[in-house]
Amino acid sequence: MSISGIQGQLLEVTVVECSKLKDTEWISRQDPYVCLEYGSTKFRTRTCTDGGKNPIFQEKFVFTLIEGLRDINVAVWNSNTLTYDDFIGGGKVLLEDVLSRGYDDRFWSLQTKTGRNAGSVKLIMHYANAHAHAHANANTHVSRSVPSITPSAPPYPPSPQPEVPMYSAPPAASMPHTNPTPAYPPPPSASYPPPATASPSPCAAYPPPGAAYPPPPTAYPPTSPYPYPPNPASYPPYPYPPPPDHSAYPPPTAYPPPPSVYPPPPHVSPYPPPGHYPGGYPPPPY
Repeated sequence: MSISGIQGQLLEVTVVECSKLKDTEWISRQDPYVCLEYGSTKFRTRTCTDGGKNPIFQEKFVFTLIEGLRDINVAVWNSNTLTYDDFIGGGKVLLEDVLSRGYDDRFWSLQTKTGRNAGSVKLIMHYANAHAHAHANANTHVSRSVPSITPSAPPYPPSPQPEVPMYSAPPAASMPHTNPTPAYPPPPSASYPPPATASPSPCAAYPPPGAAYPPPPTAYPPTSPYPYPPNPASYPPYPYPPPPDHSAYPPPTAYPPPPSVYPPPPHVSPYPPPGHYPGGYPPPPY
């Protein structure tokens, strides 16, 4: 069932009670209260003093619905006098059932910040325009499902046309009775000359294969394009002059001997001959 078109409609939410809440007090009983948040709208119940784990509220609030927003945030706190309030648990309240049926009454589970169970809260919700939307949607569905039918006269059938065969045979009466002779006369034999004399043979248009190419050479020419050089004896003598004669130079004896710069060594020794020293050792005995 469609639940569109809720923008600006009213939803009544009654906070009935809480059950098995997490206890945040060590000595005294905790003082719980409930907060509801839908879009930018926020409501808070009164504080249930010494409510402990099962407080009772019985308070009703009215929310203006917003198109596309299908849940309400709920949170339960413990009120403190000297310190900040303690968070007990929270959760989300889905509006699909109440918007489609118009009424919802159930407990919604609560969880701590770490995801543990923190008890539950009971809410009663009422949506008065659910039946009006359902009736409008049903009428729209019926009007769309039954199309309009306009009676009309059946069309005229097409006029039959005679069938014309693809090929028509001539009537039998028009054909004269003749002997069974061939339909076409035989080809004349004398009209055309024999094929042998009518056109020359196609082979005669080309010369014989032997006459088209020259005969192969009987001997191969020399491989080198240049002739071999003749014998060296056939060349003329060298144009250079003959080598010079060594007899033109003077013999080596023509040079004078080198002068003697140093005098010949003297034959007399400049040192006296060694003499017999006295006191020497006697000659060794033989």
